Amino acid sequence: MDLLSWTMVAFVAPAVIFAGISKGGFGSSVAFASSSILAIVLPPAVAVGVMLPLLILMDVASLWAFWRRWDWSVAKVLLLGAVPGTLAGAAFWSVADPDVIRVLIGAVALTFVGWQGARSAGLIRLGAKLGPRAGVLSGIVLGFTSFVSHAGGPAAAVYMLGQGLGKTAFQATTVIVFFAVNLFKVGFYAAMGIFSQQSLALDVVMIPAALLGTWMGVKLHKWLPDAWFFGVTYVALTVTGAKLIWDGIV
Repeated sequence: MDLLSWTMVAFVAPAVIFAGISKGGFGSSVAFASSSILAIVLPPAVAVGVMLPLLILMDVASLWAFWRRWDWSVAKVLLLGAVPGTLAGAAFWSVADPDVIRVLIGAVALTFVGWQGARSAGLIRLGAKLGPRAGVLSGIVLGFTSFVSHAGGPAAAVYMLGQGLGKTAFQATTVIVFFAVNLFKVGFYAAMGIFSQQSLALDVVMIPAALLGTWMGVKLHKWLPDAWFFGVTYVALTVTGAKLIWDGIV
């Protein structure tokens, strides 16, 4: 598979820009949609391997805009759970069949859409402040799902939404948490052969798209209603999640 073909570059670039927008302005909660989209046309290992260096670049690009505006008391609780969660994700990945990974990525995508729908309908309420134990549990789920499909955003959101953080503090805390988690994942990905020369070469080509998406996200954070961005995302996640599950079981 030629990852540097014009067709592949044209397919990957919009997904990377989309991830950058989410990373830069909307709490990273749906940045994993890009991995789900790429996993439709690429083996799961290739899809997550392409995205991780770009996600780290987006984290770095976002840090300047939200520097020290995070809530460290919230971030450290999530990171405490993310360490064992990431280790569990690495252990799972080392023994799982690619089709199982596809099904899991698809299931995470559909679960996220269902969870958001239930919140919107008032079936799930996160008004009460969640304690540290809930934060560590969220961190464990965050680490596992982040390793498997870069999908830790929803787990982080469950805890952070229960802390009553403002929009900017929520975004800043998300940035610092996932910057740390993504850096932690690099060594495992490298040791497991998830990166390749072609995937890293494609990452170099995608640097402008990653930076453009992040810049757009930072700008859109100030004035674009969240509902507009997330509405499109939920449709994309529903379609890609269903497709990945179908591909994994058929």
